[in-house]
Amino acid sequence: MMQQYLRIKEQHPDTLLFYRMGDFYELFFEDAEKAARLLDITLTTRGQSAGQPIKMAGVPFHALEQYLARLVKLGESVVIAEQVGEPGATKGPMERAVSRIVTPGTLTDAALLDDRRDSLLLAANLHRGTLAMAWLNLANGDFRLMECPAESLQAQFERLRPAEVLIPDGLSLPLLETLSPALRRLADWQFDAETGVRLLTGHFGTRDLAGFGLEGPSLCLGTAAALYEYAKATQRQSLAHITGLTVERESEYLRLDAATRRNLELTETLRGESSPTLLSLLDSCVTSMGSRWLRHALHHPLRERHIPEARHAAVAELVGTGDGRCNDAVRGALRGIADVDRITARIALRNARPRDLSALRESLVRLPELSIALESTGSPLLLQVRNTLDVPGAALELLARSIADEPAAMVRDGGVIAPGYDAELDELRGIQNNCGEFLLALETRERERSGIAGLKVEFNKVHGFYIEVSRANAEKVPDDYRRRQTLKNAERYITPELKAFEDKALSAQERALAREKMLYEAILDQLAEHIPTLQRIARALACLDGLAAFAHAAVRYGYVQPGFADQPGVSISGGRHPVVERQVENFIQNDCRLAATRRMLMITGPNMGGKSTFMRQVALICLLAHVGSFVPADAARLGPLDAIFTRIGASDDLASGRSTFMVEMTEAAAILHGATEHSLVLMDEIGRGTSTFDGLALAFAIARQLLEKNRSLTLFATHYFELTRLNGEYPECANVHLDAVEHGHRIVFLHALEEGPASQSYGIEVAALAGIPASVIRDAKRRLRSLENREIEAGPQADLFVGLPDLEPEPLSHPVLTSLAEIDPDALTPREALEHLYALKRMSS
Repeated sequence: MMQQYLRIKEQHPDTLLFYRMGDFYELFFEDAEKAARLLDITLTTRGQSAGQPIKMAGVPFHALEQYLARLVKLGESVVIAEQVGEPGATKGPMERAVSRIVTPGTLTDAALLDDRRDSLLLAANLHRGTLAMAWLNLANGDFRLMECPAESLQAQFERLRPAEVLIPDGLSLPLLETLSPALRRLADWQFDAETGVRLLTGHFGTRDLAGFGLEGPSLCLGTAAALYEYAKATQRQSLAHITGLTVERESEYLRLDAATRRNLELTETLRGESSPTLLSLLDSCVTSMGSRWLRHALHHPLRERHIPEARHAAVAELVGTGDGRCNDAVRGALRGIADVDRITARIALRNARPRDLSALRESLVRLPELSIALESTGSPLLLQVRNTLDVPGAALELLARSIADEPAAMVRDGGVIAPGYDAELDELRGIQNNCGEFLLALETRERERSGIAGLKVEFNKVHGFYIEVSRANAEKVPDDYRRRQTLKNAERYITPELKAFEDKALSAQERALAREKMLYEAILDQLAEHIPTLQRIARALACLDGLAAFAHAAVRYGYVQPGFADQPGVSISGGRHPVVERQVENFIQNDCRLAATRRMLMITGPNMGGKSTFMRQVALICLLAHVGSFVPADAARLGPLDAIFTRIGASDDLASGRSTFMVEMTEAAAILHGATEHSLVLMDEIGRGTSTFDGLALAFAIARQLLEKNRSLTLFATHYFELTRLNGEYPECANVHLDAVEHGHRIVFLHALEEGPASQSYGIEVAALAGIPASVIRDAKRRLRSLENREIEAGPQADLFVGLPDLEPEPLSHPVLTSLAEIDPDALTPREALEHLYALKRMSS
């Protein structure tokens, strides 16, 4: 047995091997130590190898999924070796073979997957500054490729959030190694482009890949080859549900770098929590398919407008006159729909369970109700969805005939196939079901024949069928009775008639289970023909559920349909932050107007005044419009946008050796290099991580670069009031502020955006609100008055920021400085240096 284990382990040296032994999956040697540590299970020893006890740990077979789920979350992969031979059929240990390989990126089992999040397997390669990626959602067969600049690696990773990453063994990507918890290195030859062409044309049955937008070998086809072979190896079979290949272009979507996705808290807060976020607010989806569609949509705002506009029209129709009655009907019909998307994939991979098929049947039965709810639709998108929801009659008829109303959880338990579907199975079940009647009749006959009134005919799993007679009646036992078991007060017998029935009944049970398994496999084969149709239905259901969630939010929160314009700019009336407004009372709405003649808003005002909230709400309104949702505003009209950039908040990246200020400058550099005149840029408190003069100089230079070179639509929040002077040099820079007033000894934030610069920053008042001791506050106020008085006494000549546009102070002039400039320290002898020092001392006195 250990020789067999070691042969299998040799093929998977870096993966935990779960080796089936009876009712347990066992692990040995280092695998046992690792599993015991990760799963908190008992580590034991058994036997010896090379004179050392063999370490061993195991888990019950019926509890396998819960242990797999824990390991996968930790980024581990597991090989499952099942018993494939028949007990007693061969000499020696029962034959075992690898049945599946479970890795974080190749999960399909419902027990291991998060219902509302996609689990992606990503392959990546890098060559001459080009990043090639291929990713696969094995749970639904979605297969995509992309090539993009290498510097966008972190942004792409943040967008896709893969569960597992494959890279060539010879490639060094330190950033990816930091980001990915499950990184696998494959041999470099597995990333061969020619191999990718051969594998994919063979899979799709095409002469070439031109129909998918791919002409000849390319770097991304090499990554596709590695990914396809890896996924196929883990499933131990063909991937029939991969029916297409999509080539993505970076220009399809609004660019959102990694910092922007984090700062806008689309699906995760800055603390790494799932709520409150934009997704948690909008996700009222009835199905898990809809939730995944919504998550994907929020991370993929579309640059081209025709799809968002089609979604806006669909949402408008679902909202109706504002009461959402049409949407309620749609959501009501969706409530009985299962996860058709993932069930279809499990059918293709032949690991669908009986309750998957019964759930699929109930979902298909409900499709006509959805069609009725969309019967009067005028939206082209909703009409397209309705036409896709035609019931596949053959598939539904098969499921209705073949699967029991309430099937068992596993095929091995029996009771999966419906009565009347197969005559042979019904006959075998009949033998089992009529067993009680036969035994009762036999008992009656034997009592009459033997004259033993207490005679019993019974069954147990250990001894099978038997006739039990008390010791007192042993003399009355007929001659054809054969003793089977002796008890303290009774004897158990078997007769030729009962033995013949036992053989028939027990074999009927085994044959019935074998027959059910064979019929179930045949049903999966027949359903496989309907996979493309079921996939289209699943995509339509997910889209409809996501649109219904948009409509629900529009009705519940008072969102409006946005409009698009051809001229550059952002015009928002009564805008609100969708998440913050649900967390506070009396949220203050604010307008935002950016245009070709008003490209930058220089935003000043106190801390806690709402500057960051205002900036984020503008970005979120723009993003929601490009996703296809209504927006939290009284009205919104947006010009062309190609990207949203943000530089908000203070954080460090010590693991990569970057301080808070370095992170700030890195993000600012990315914006200055990437922003165009059609980009929306959010800059919050740039330059605060260094000295006042350095920070002010950098903030000024960055603002001027955005105005002159990038010409982006910019919201620039700052506490450097000196920057408000830019309005005098650049008319397209407008000053606005978020107001606050002092009431007694306290500050009241008005959160209302007003034109013009702020009068003061109220920093000390905000510090008092934060709980700074009163003595410190009083000392700070005295220091502030002293500094202000000193500046007034010094007069305008002492203004350190005169001539700010150039930020070049007048050079200082003094004889000491002139003499110092003429000295070459490296050329002086010690005596000459001392003489120069005395001379400088005399000049300074």
